[in-house]
Amino acid sequence: MKTLKSNLKLQGKGLMFAAPVELEIKPSKTKGIRFHINDSIIEAQLNNVVSSEHCVIVADVQSGAKNKIALIEHFMAACAICEIDALDVYFSSAGFEMPIFDGSAKVWVQEFKKIGFVGETLETKQLVEPVFFQKDNSSIVLVPNDTTTITYMVNYNHPDLNNRWVNFSIDKNINEIVEARTFGFLADLEKFQALGYSKGVTIENTLGLTETGYTADLRSQYEPNKHKILDIIGDLYLTGYNPLKINANIIVKEAGHTYHIECAKLLKQSLDK
Repeated sequence: MKTLKSNLKLQGKGLMFAAPVELEIKPSKTKGIRFHINDSIIEAQLNNVVSSEHCVIVADVQSGAKNKIALIEHFMAACAICEIDALDVYFSSAGFEMPIFDGSAKVWVQEFKKIGFVGETLETKQLVEPVFFQKDNSSIVLVPNDTTTITYMVNYNHPDLNNRWVNFSIDKNINEIVEARTFGFLADLEKFQALGYSKGVTIENTLGLTETGYTADLRSQYEPNKHKILDIIGDLYLTGYNPLKINANIIVKEAGHTYHIECAKLLKQSLDK
């Protein structure tokens, strides 16, 4: 079990609803990542996911889902990357989503490393049999391997991101994954905001896709594709197993949060055996 050395206080704004957020992250002697809001404790696990359409939202399902925490995927990915598996997150504001910061996991990872860690890293979990999910044009497959790799394909109407595959391995390009920002088509922003989403989008926290390029310089080549890898790391961590500690080739084609979560359920069934 691994946690932080001491408390960490952070504040920011949410991406979806732009509400100010203040939270305190505390070390824990109990395995698991938990969100404390009002009088509820929401565990970061699959059976508490109530929405994955635009971002991952967890709630106190057993109490009627009255309290919710949105956009947990970047935070969960940072925990996986830092191999943290025991934390309590306390919200001291009315904001009910994790702060977006710069749109990546960079701030989370930097702040975790500043505080430092205590405890031992969990042993690697060996995937015994393939796990396969497919729906529409999307597919996710995990194949037993000696190490962990992720290959992710996106297919957007964009010159850089049409039928684009990107490979990841921890010893090769982990920093490029950590700092990859959330993204979206600039032409769709007004539509999403009219629906009540993306109210906190700024040029500082979201990489905009134009017809031929981007609204800002890329941090690395094919950055949006690398952000999808960041997302699936965070989403698969809701299984309770760190996906970066599972010996598997993870191959993803044209997926998103909803399909990540559906595949995570199959993965958990396989690893729980």
